[in-house]
Amino acid sequence: MNWESLLSLKRHGDLTKRIRKEQDETRLGFEVDYDRIVFSSSFRSLQDKTQVIPFSKTDFVHTRLTHSLEVSVVARSLGRLAGTELLKRHPHLRGVHGFQANDFGAIVAAAALAHDIGNPPFGHSGEKAIGHFFAEGKGKVYKSKLTPPEYEDLCSFEGNANGFKILTESIEGTPGGLRLSYATLGAYMKYPKPSLPIRPSSHVADKKFGYFQSENQFYNELVNELGLNTSKRTNRHPLAYLVEAADDICYTIIDFEDGINLGWIPEDYALEYLIKLVQDSMDTKKYAQLNFTSQRMSYLRALAINSLIQDAVRLFLANEKEIMDGTFLHALLDKSKYKAQMDDIIAISVEKVYQSDEVLQKEIVGYKVISTLLNAFTTAAVNAFNGQTNAYDVLVLRLVPEGVPMLDDSFYKTLLNASCFVASLSDGKAMELARKMK
Repeated sequence: MNWESLLSLKRHGDLTKRIRKEQDETRLGFEVDYDRIVFSSSFRSLQDKTQVIPFSKTDFVHTRLTHSLEVSVVARSLGRLAGTELLKRHPHLRGVHGFQANDFGAIVAAAALAHDIGNPPFGHSGEKAIGHFFAEGKGKVYKSKLTPPEYEDLCSFEGNANGFKILTESIEGTPGGLRLSYATLGAYMKYPKPSLPIRPSSHVADKKFGYFQSENQFYNELVNELGLNTSKRTNRHPLAYLVEAADDICYTIIDFEDGINLGWIPEDYALEYLIKLVQDSMDTKKYAQLNFTSQRMSYLRALAINSLIQDAVRLFLANEKEIMDGTFLHALLDKSKYKAQMDDIIAISVEKVYQSDEVLQKEIVGYKVISTLLNAFTTAAVNAFNGQTNAYDVLVLRLVPEGVPMLDDSFYKTLLNASCFVASLSDGKAMELARKMK
């Protein structure tokens, strides 16, 4: 891999090459990516999608939207810090091509902003509910009509792959989806592989899959343009490591903070578990003057995130060669000097927040809601594909907003579209539709 290709400004449908030195410095192509994501309807729906705690009535608990915004802020810092050093190591990127440190920050920030854009309602339990519907539920009847990779796309429904579909899918009137730069799309894709074949691997890029069969053609165009293909595998875009690190930093620290602000985790745990992350930068006198839990948590959170940012950049730069060769097998923070502290914090969050009765009970509700919706929309879509709709199917399909793809030229794409429509719903909208259907 080489940075010139990895920083490609190309967009879907471009007939001429976009040159960095010819960019308008007041609004760079990578910054346009960020703007397009912000103004997309898929991004807006994240305001009512669960991060960890469904249907929370408190103002300070994070949704997918606030989480994504915070991850993008952390990602921008990671990208700029790493970019500053990369330009020193590779001066031709600045001198010949005109790249700046802020370009790296803009790419990573845009990719991080979109990192959850394909996640279904009700958090990760939503992904499991969609997969269960096809693997064990009523959707199992479609298996014989699908190829193994097509069926696996549905049984292992993946928010990352759905996000890639949202960002790149051509529909009537909008060829190329959001038409983001190839650099940003590459940084977004943490898992550059399809659902099948499943290749057990210790490489972090093989942990999940990153695109559906329906996006196979554009995926191949993208990875070839970026230079990610080798004879052995498709490599992860190096900046995807920074996107992943930004997400890891935020959910580790901020889910912990949410648990404390909710009173589910004792505040005493905050200093106890964060002290090794903040001890070198903490002003104890200032901390002692903070009167409220939320103030103390904000202060500790900011210091902890800064420590993890600095460590993630250090690891990225120290392992640049292996990352560029595709031989760095780990998430950056898996090698962090703070790994033990992060593991302890996550363990507390799992016990006190992720597995709390309130979260588990609402996830069960979400599971039932998604199953109800999938049964209705896949049945109606399949019947329409076969030309066998009844009056109820017609009513169900009228609930699909104008311009949202449903029927397609293949049985697989029609089923996938129905599933992706359900995945696009906010928590509240999914609940509303399920109530109407019952």
